[in-house]
Amino acid sequence: MQLIAYILVYPILWLISILPFKLLYGFSDVIYLFMYRIFGYRKSVVKENLRLVFPDKSEKDIAEITSQFYHHFCDMMVEAIKSLTISEAQMKKRFKFTNVELINDLEEKQRSIVLMCGHYGSWEWIFILQKYVKHKGYAVYKRLANKHFDKLVKRIRAKYNSHLITTKETFGVLLNSKKKGELTINGFVSDQSPKAHKAFHWNEFMGIKVPMYTGAEILAKKLDMAVVFFSVKRIKRGYYETTFTTITEHPKEYKDYEITDIFFKLLEEQILEAPQYYLWTHKRWKHRDKVPAEFR
Repeated sequence: MQLIAYILVYPILWLISILPFKLLYGFSDVIYLFMYRIFGYRKSVVKENLRLVFPDKSEKDIAEITSQFYHHFCDMMVEAIKSLTISEAQMKKRFKFTNVELINDLEEKQRSIVLMCGHYGSWEWIFILQKYVKHKGYAVYKRLANKHFDKLVKRIRAKYNSHLITTKETFGVLLNSKKKGELTINGFVSDQSPKAHKAFHWNEFMGIKVPMYTGAEILAKKLDMAVVFFSVKRIKRGYYETTFTTITEHPKEYKDYEITDIFFKLLEEQILEAPQYYLWTHKRWKHRDKVPAEFR
């Protein structure tokens, strides 16, 4: 069944991916109409999240942010599909880096990097970074249920010398790279929500106490990697600008979970500046009523 699904769906995705950008975003507008206006995909979750973190905003403001979010969300979906056939030149034109020299400087210092980001702006085209740096790229991801689509996603990333690894594979793969003397740059989407009973650290995110994913910080300390945050700003439709911020070059000098807290503060600044570009469909605050006594 997985192969049949792949055979049926892949040609459609490919045809969408070769559309000129003007038509591609027209298709995105159609998806928006169905997803937001007709079916209301996770609309209640989005509005609940927005009301939680922005209690002072009016219902009119919440509705406006919600609509803007769905437009951006649909754009990201078609941009992900566009990754199948987009040229290197087009991707470089549309996904720019304001200070890639920060990464180049860490290369000269022979420092591998833990690259932290949130579900903000657009992270689909960040892999073009590999065309500007010498580090070998890895990104931690959740394996897709359909093995054929999983291989497809890996193949797309590999075009830019980026490799997808699961959470369970991460430490072993990166430890092996370190032993070989390889420089690596390792992407973590670090605002994920861990299971409440397995969380090591709780703190406020957008004013609400939640469990926090600490894997990136722990790995950085174990393997002595510099920690860098990257923010993505939407310039206009289909165009993004990424800026890097060094959190630390020496993670072992920081107290436990201090790096994680700094990351979340940087992410909050992004969200407050333009909340419509955060991934509000995710139930990020679902454990807010399960805070352990020692973290209250």
